[in-house]
Amino acid sequence: MAIGGGTGLSALLRGLKHHVGTPRLRQITGVVTVTDDGGSSGTLRREFGVLPPGDIRNCIAALANDEDLLTRLFQYRFPNGGGLLGHSFGNLFLTALTGITGDFHQAILEAEKVLSVRGKIFPATVQDIRLRARGLSGAVYEGESAVGTSNEKLAALELDPAAPPAFPQAVAALENADLILLGPGSLYTSILPNLLIPGIRQALAKSKAPVIVLLNLMTQPGETDGMMGADHMQAIERHAGKGLVDMILANDRPIPKPLLAHYAETGSECVTVERAKMEEIGLRVVEADLLADGDLIRHDSAKLAAAVLELAAELTAHHA
Repeated sequence: MAIGGGTGLSALLRGLKHHVGTPRLRQITGVVTVTDDGGSSGTLRREFGVLPPGDIRNCIAALANDEDLLTRLFQYRFPNGGGLLGHSFGNLFLTALTGITGDFHQAILEAEKVLSVRGKIFPATVQDIRLRARGLSGAVYEGESAVGTSNEKLAALELDPAAPPAFPQAVAALENADLILLGPGSLYTSILPNLLIPGIRQALAKSKAPVIVLLNLMTQPGETDGMMGADHMQAIERHAGKGLVDMILANDRPIPKPLLAHYAETGSECVTVERAKMEEIGLRVVEADLLADGDLIRHDSAKLAAAVLELAAELTAHHA
């Protein structure tokens, strides 16, 4: 079971899907945030009153056959064409299905059938919600896009309305999960919005499954500037309560200095694990090579999946 949004959750699911149906992984479920208000999702949300489809679309595509023409069609983004410019076909498809069925979750189910996905995707809630944050300066940021570009440390994050009902199937999946993964992904705009929903938070607390945070590789300019490993955990504790997380999975492969220098120009720096601080607050830290090759600093889907499954096997053996 994985919780998140954005590109981080889809990267994780893309790696895990190849193991679904094996003894190591019976099933994979993603619970996805629905607070996006930018780009194609934001436009469709405003014009059609649907939940933002973008993060859901990415996760559905991640669990589908990578080589399948339908999957590539689902991810196709129109490069021009007036009203179509910037929209992805998958976003339009989910919006149309919602209009036909009258139900966003039914639209997801139909899309999952069409793409023959290897897993299940649930929205964290089907209520129309907005994200709001307050900075240390006292400034208030309305909407996910504004929160993600606040350019200051955030004192508080909240939803409007404050206590939306959690999607029942998402709650049931969390309560029955063997392992729960948080991230990787944007802390304030992909991970925490899910945990602010009371039913999701309560299901996490009720579940007997270990909860593992997949630590981000880099800080996110405008959102998590200067935040290291312990800062990420403190933010989670501040918004979701103490004792929710059991361990951290982090990358231990050194990032090439030229890449770090390039990212530094955009205001992004490496998130240091801070093992001693993590262990001081009772968290176990597991490190592995999770870094993708190439000119971008990102998690490698296959490495991430392998590390998660190895940890899951170890935890299962320990509790056997």
